[in-house]
Amino acid sequence: MQRAIFCDFDGTIARSEVFVALMRHFAPQAAARILPEIYAQRLTLRDGLPQVLGTIPSWRWPELEDFVRDTEIRPGLDGLLAHANQAGIPFIVVTGGFTRMAEIVLAPYRQEIYAIHGLEVDTTGEWLRVSSPWQDDHELVAKAAVVAHYHPRDAVCIGDSITDLRVARQCPLVCARDRLAEYLRAEGRDFLPFDDFADVSAALDQRGWWREPAHAG
Repeated sequence: MQRAIFCDFDGTIARSEVFVALMRHFAPQAAARILPEIYAQRLTLRDGLPQVLGTIPSWRWPELEDFVRDTEIRPGLDGLLAHANQAGIPFIVVTGGFTRMAEIVLAPYRQEIYAIHGLEVDTTGEWLRVSSPWQDDHELVAKAAVVAHYHPRDAVCIGDSITDLRVARQCPLVCARDRLAEYLRAEGRDFLPFDDFADVSAALDQRGWWREPAHAG
């Protein structure tokens, strides 16, 4: 494909960090111990997340789904999706959280979204078990691997936190906010700050993304 937009879900499309809130609600002790280590980059996402999620009983999975149903979407998503679809640019959601949670929240927009990639869950055992076809030595969902899978000629990555850092270091154009912006600023890396998706649409418009239709494939 010529161009593609890769967008995080938690804290980016969703106004709040739903996945983090979910872990703190359903696995408070493990989350309090493990999450600070992940944010400080002393523990990888691949090693840390299963230690938290693996303490949640499988029978509680329906409660986790209910937990995200009223998630608030960041303003401007409609406009960004409309621009992307009109220009023929795939909009791909890549979440470090559960694929299912993103599917639930984004159901009204699903026809305009090219694909959603994230964590898969196995509830057949006593405790939740998570996996992903995109995992590597550092992450359960290696977002850079997802980008490489689509091998676009040009890409923009949109994100807000630690799960977006490694892909942001490689992506040609990055829109960042919150914790991701802090990481990139500390590393001296260029990025476009944003508050809502109208900011992202305007930034891409300035760079000519909407002027010439791109074709997926």
